[in-house]
Amino acid sequence: MRPYRLLVLLLVFAAALPAAAQAPRTVAGVCGRANWVCVSECIDAECVDKCLREGCEDALDRLKACTSKAACAPDDTACAAKSCGRTCEKSFEPAPRSPEKRVAHPCEGDKAPRGTPVPKELVGTWVLSAASIPDVDQGQAERIDVQPRSDYARALQLTPEGCFVLSTQLDDATLGRGSTLDVRAWGRVEVKDEERLALRTQDGQAVGPVCGKERVVPLASGKFKGGEFKYATEEDSLILTVPDATRQTFQFEREKQEAPEPQPKP
Repeated sequence: MRPYRLLVLLLVFAAALPAAAQAPRTVAGVCGRANWVCVSECIDAECVDKCLREGCEDALDRLKACTSKAACAPDDTACAAKSCGRTCEKSFEPAPRSPEKRVAHPCEGDKAPRGTPVPKELVGTWVLSAASIPDVDQGQAERIDVQPRSDYARALQLTPEGCFVLSTQLDDATLGRGSTLDVRAWGRVEVKDEERLALRTQDGQAVGPVCGKERVVPLASGKFKGGEFKYATEEDSLILTVPDATRQTFQFEREKQEAPEPQPKP
């Protein structure tokens, strides 16, 4: 068979495949799955910024300028879609034809990841309260303590069975007014000893209203890196340290359960 005819047959066959069977393409110059996969494993703001600089920073700047000029309220998705719909659509990778359903609780059910048993003191939901960034000057690695940015809210959930969910909330300050995303990665926890653990990412989703439409962006086929950390607990604090030359450190506080509202007296 001639190469030209073979190429035509392959193209026809690919077009006949259902959307789910075809690998989604990453469009250059817009924010898409590659960016959200990168964000999903970030803990510090510098990492998130770097992920968004990879191809979509200019698109987000144009979108934020448009929604700001339109004076859209932060939670008004209709205003952003109406006033800046075209700019918004050009800023994000198109949603897949058959989007998957939102996974509300990745660590529950038969398909939940299972790792090694997690020590009781680590179990729960932890909210990032402080982080450090490496600053290399003349070959010396220094630690600069910085407060986490309010527009990148991050939380880490650890279950007794060895499942974790790392969540990063991107709000209108990052994505333009009217758009928010909960970017999550989940997988199994490997507790190596009393000081070290690893987070092995297996799946993830980016979920939320974008351009006036609810999106569920699957991240399963992304290239996850996972991470290894030294860990320590102090009362209601969890401290994770990257075991390399930077000694980058992340401090989490245990999420406080809201007290139930008192019932009115009869």
